[in-house]
Amino acid sequence: MSYGNELRTRIAEPGTTPLIGVYDMYSASVAAGHYDGMFVSGFGFAASHYGLPDIGFIAWPDMLSFVQRLRGAFPRHHLLVDIDDGYVDIDVACHVVDGLERIGASGVILEDQKRPRRCGHADGKLVLPLAEYLEKLEAVLAVRGDLVVVARTDATEEADILHRAEALAATDADAVLVDGVRSTEGIRRIRAVVGSKPLLFNQIAGGKSPRLSLGELTDLGVDVAIFSTPCLFAAHRAMDAALTELRLADGRLPAAEGADEIGVGESTRLLARNLGRPRPVPVARASAEV
Repeated sequence: MSYGNELRTRIAEPGTTPLIGVYDMYSASVAAGHYDGMFVSGFGFAASHYGLPDIGFIAWPDMLSFVQRLRGAFPRHHLLVDIDDGYVDIDVACHVVDGLERIGASGVILEDQKRPRRCGHADGKLVLPLAEYLEKLEAVLAVRGDLVVVARTDATEEADILHRAEALAATDADAVLVDGVRSTEGIRRIRAVVGSKPLLFNQIAGGKSPRLSLGELTDLGVDVAIFSTPCLFAAHRAMDAALTELRLADGRLPAAEGADEIGVGESTRLLARNLGRPRPVPVARASAEV
């Protein structure tokens, strides 16, 4: 199976393709029951694997190991992987891309940030000179086989955003992502300069971009919607609420597997689906409500 071509075909279908951010094997197990595509979020991985913010701490062997485990458990799901700036230099970026393709990633996102890097929705981002980024991008494109490569810019000034988006669209990258877009009008302007190249849009709770449904994104010409953190932030909220309740109840656990509770049986049934047995793959369309 060519995972890259499978994702490429999916992106080319009408409507906006949703990819759900996952941060560990448990979140991926839950997400796999709802959507057919996952986004391996750098924000979520840095938080879950290191307990650190998304400012450049990820080591590429850790990311490869995680994606390999994901692919083993979810052989039929699309896996788009955030590789930040390719882990600094061109040689490492090419090595990582080659390794990810070998273990079954569907695609990667390569950004143009300069160190120290930041989350795409944070203030203080710096970008490489365009020529320097394009050199790295072209090297990655030369080493990939069928892997989908998304060219991402973190530029923040409108003129630079549009200039870089147009330049990225002119490469052999499969799609373009401008992170931290602040308005629907901004999306329209980017769509216009990108031309026929597929366009990605990244949504993160509390981020700089507007909250838009899949249908609204389709109307704006967006081909892929990345939802970076719904699993991570929902887990944060749920764990905090559960531990607050436990403390207020003097340590008495709630009734197992009640109407609103997950117990050992439910959890075990979820994880048993990862034992190598085929599972149905849900497909979300642009008409779905988000």
